Amino acid sequence: MRRIKANILLVLATFFTLASCRSSGEIGNEPEALVDKARVTFQSMMSDSQYPGLLDLATRARGIIIVPNLMRAAFFVGGRGGNGVMLVRGEDGRWSPPAFYTIGGLSFGLQLGGQSSELIIVVMTQRGVDAIMSREVTLGGDAGLAVGELGQGVNAATAIGLKSDMYAFSRSQGLFAGVSLEGSVISPRELWNQQMYGHGATPKSILVERMSTSSSNSVNSLISAMP
Repeated sequence: MRRIKANILLVLATFFTLASCRSSGEIGNEPEALVDKARVTFQSMMSDSQYPGLLDLATRARGIIIVPNLMRAAFFVGGRGGNGVMLVRGEDGRWSPPAFYTIGGLSFGLQLGGQSSELIIVVMTQRGVDAIMSREVTLGGDAGLAVGELGQGVNAATAIGLKSDMYAFSRSQGLFAGVSLEGSVISPRELWNQQMYGHGATPKSILVERMSTSSSNSVNSLISAMP
């Protein structure tokens, strides 16, 4: 059964990744386009009165993950997937350049529908940042790593009481039953990181060591938009 789930997840992850690409001739521009979309999503949701807890948590976060388009589809077996970026706040308070990640997962049970969501995950603890940088992370599945999912109208005081390592805010369009991020896997997009920052670029060299840098206007604009 585990092998069947793994095969289905691989197929769905491939589908969602291909669906996010505009054309084969534009693949080289996809990382920079994603950074632009991430900035637009972040600025829009930060100013959205429907998410009162996001602004306060983001200003105190150790890291932020932005997924401009998380696609979900289901017909009894559900899948979700999308590409995103992660930025980390240093000890000096300055934000790192964005590293590229992908998120995907499966769900089983009675479910039907489709949905496109904008997703922001604020990482509040160093443990959460380290987990995402050091390996492939399963939300809700990694021991000792707590994830809170906050919807519209949830304020920061409620979130603080939950004491999770990270909190997910999503803004959705479409119809879907069962939209939890439980079981979603976050993993680095090594090729995109190297396309943007050069050969040998890794999440650690981008987010922590900051030895991998880019002169991209899109990257600089996203960094400037961070709280």
